[in-house]
Amino acid sequence: PSITQPMAGPWDSPKLVTAKSCPMVLPLMAAIIPDTAGATAAFSLAILRLLPKPLPMRFYFKLPSCRAMVAAAFVLLALPAVAQVAPVVIRLPLVIDGKPIEVIAHLYKPNGEGPFPLVIFSHGRAGTRVKRAQMERPIAAGHGNFWLKKGVAVIAPIRPGYGETGGSDVEDSGAQWRDRECFGKPDYTTTSLNARRAVVATYEWALTQPWVRKDRLLIEGQSVGGMTSVATSALNLPGVLGVVNFAGGAGGNPHSSPGHSCAPDVLSQTYRQYGEAAKAPSLWLYAENDLYWGRDAPQRWFEAYKAGGSDAELLQTGPVVGYDGHQLLLRGGAMWSGPLSQFARKVGLVDN
Repeated sequence: PSITQPMAGPWDSPKLVTAKSCPMVLPLMAAIIPDTAGATAAFSLAILRLLPKPLPMRFYFKLPSCRAMVAAAFVLLALPAVAQVAPVVIRLPLVIDGKPIEVIAHLYKPNGEGPFPLVIFSHGRAGTRVKRAQMERPIAAGHGNFWLKKGVAVIAPIRPGYGETGGSDVEDSGAQWRDRECFGKPDYTTTSLNARRAVVATYEWALTQPWVRKDRLLIEGQSVGGMTSVATSALNLPGVLGVVNFAGGAGGNPHSSPGHSCAPDVLSQTYRQYGEAAKAPSLWLYAENDLYWGRDAPQRWFEAYKAGGSDAELLQTGPVVGYDGHQLLLRGGAMWSGPLSQFARKVGLVDN
């Protein structure tokens, strides 16, 4: 049966039953969205855009179209996963702060000799030293494949202080929490400047690679990596066409203080400083139910950055249903894949 089959019964109406009026479908679709793209993402987004009146729960399983949607979701879940290309794990011989260091990185590279456009991706920061030492994947495979399908290579270094790269932690902002209260004055500028050294070193390595298009580079990151990418934008590195910031920030405490980060106005000052220098366009992507920052702080951060005159765009999506919105990159592909693809075309990273 078609998922657009009209409802029948005393509620009359030609309106269609959708994911909004069949809430049991949402977890199923959320399970599908993270690692698939194209048709599945478009299908899911189309469903969410149709918003008929909610119906009492007792009607849900009586509706043929609702049952059809549930059945379709189960069928999609039962299908074999779309084959994804695994990253090549490489060791980058970088120079950071004047010292040689071997940095572990994940590389996604299209087949052939190239040259290919390149995304330099920066990961986030776990809340404990143990988890930072355990980092293995600096970028989700689904996102690496998102770019790969566009003919774009991705390099995602594991920065010093994390995972197998190891070394000292130079990214501690000094944000301190006692119960639900933040105290002290964190230094987000130093955190982001220290983190961007690894991005710059990776950029310098990339310029030596014959398969890289030196005139088509994009800087992208998630969480602390998003903040790091914004910091990198201020350098106006030759060949960097744009910057993408997924849920960028620092000082969050989603367990003790969900939706409220430590001294967000301090980070506004940092972003304003970078916005005064940056010239390349940037795309900022946040979900309204981000438990690290909340809804309002990212808006203030963006406005502070944009006040410097930078060409910046903010997309604050609706909630990532069933998840902390901080996982927008991983769980909200249907909400960001179209805008990100459009941004990549806008800045000239890809042709179509």
